Amino acid sequence: MIDGTLRTHFPQRVRVVGEISQFRERTHWYFDLKDAEAVISCVMFAAAARKAGFTPTIGQEVVISGRVEFYVKQGRTTLMVDRIEPIGEGALDLAFRKLCDELRGLGWFNEDRKRRLPAFPQRIAVVTSLTGAALQDVLDTLHRRSPMVEVATVDVRVQGEFAANEVTSAVRWLGRRHVELGVDAVLVTRGGGSREDLWAFNDRELARAIVECEVPVVAAIGHETDTTIAELVADLRCATPTQAAVRIAPDASALNQQAESLLLRMRGAMIRCTHLATTESRDRSVRLDSAMRHRIAGTAQRLAGLHARLERHRPIAVYAHREQSVRRAQSLLTAAMSGVFRHIDLDAVESRLRAAMQRSAGRFQDRVEQVDRALELVGPAAVLRRGYSVTLDRDGRAVRSASAVALGDRLRTRFADGQVTSEVVHDDGRPDAGLSLPPPRPRKRRSSPADAGGPMLFGE
Repeated sequence: MIDGTLRTHFPQRVRVVGEISQFRERTHWYFDLKDAEAVISCVMFAAAARKAGFTPTIGQEVVISGRVEFYVKQGRTTLMVDRIEPIGEGALDLAFRKLCDELRGLGWFNEDRKRRLPAFPQRIAVVTSLTGAALQDVLDTLHRRSPMVEVATVDVRVQGEFAANEVTSAVRWLGRRHVELGVDAVLVTRGGGSREDLWAFNDRELARAIVECEVPVVAAIGHETDTTIAELVADLRCATPTQAAVRIAPDASALNQQAESLLLRMRGAMIRCTHLATTESRDRSVRLDSAMRHRIAGTAQRLAGLHARLERHRPIAVYAHREQSVRRAQSLLTAAMSGVFRHIDLDAVESRLRAAMQRSAGRFQDRVEQVDRALELVGPAAVLRRGYSVTLDRDGRAVRSASAVALGDRLRTRFADGQVTSEVVHDDGRPDAGLSLPPPRPRKRRSSPADAGGPMLFGE
């Protein structure tokens, strides 16, 4: 019944003035609003609280806007707040200082963060109201000073409840599409007004958009004595829209004058350089001619010295000099040998030399004969002539033991006057076992070592 009555007989939105009481800040704001006669519970959700620009304190007078709702289960009436404003100039100052302190702590006011404006922008985007006087001041100034600079305008509300959101959206949109749009800088501006009229430019989200914009932002809000958060975070702050237009674009006439002045200076410099070059060239030519003459003379002198040295060291000259030296030495040697041989009896020397050679040859012959006789006495042939023999295996090696042969081996036994061949057919450990001599062939009997009383050897 109460809920229905509120919906049908009570305004959808109300504005209430009162004093903050029992303020509790959780994710959302919960507080009471009271006056001398009544108290009402209030709730302000986080999304709306972030846009307030300040945090209320107990005892502070405020104006709130919202709708009244009745919760049947709790039997409680609550004011759902979507906007809160402090009452009085002191409240606005408090909110402004508090936001300034917060943004200063974030470094958004630091000069080293701010970007330099382009020296020669080709296109400037102006964010303002198309019906405001500020836009006309900017266009007139730019047309007069820099007719070559293009101007793009973005129409937004510059005061009221929705102004902050529109300006913020425009700045972000230009920052995202500045390459596509060809925008080199953004100018946010509006004319003068009261503190409340300019309050949209003290918005925290607008300040963030200006800081995060990808191109430099110039801000000129109100009159010279007005100060807003947007101006404090902008890359360049100007007192008026006209001053902003002057600072953001160069003066074409001044540039022309500078260009003409530079051209005149360049011409003068070129004339002076040409004169200096001519004079210097003439002086340099004289110095070069003198230096060349001096160098040629020195080179000729060095060539003459080198020619003389070369003549002294030519092969023909060297060989001639050496031939003379050899001939002198040959003459000296011939003379010296003639003097020596003149006092020597060559015939006597020859006789003595021949006798000495004969004596030396005789001694050498005697020595050779002695060595030959010694070799004859100890040689194998001498041993065989004394009645011994030697048995050899198939490889021609001497057989030194019976264990070194096997059945079927063929052996050769050498004597002083010949050799015989045998084959091993039996081995029973006896010294004479295992030898089989081939049948004797008829032949004339010769004297053997046995006839002479010498030892007999069996073998090959």
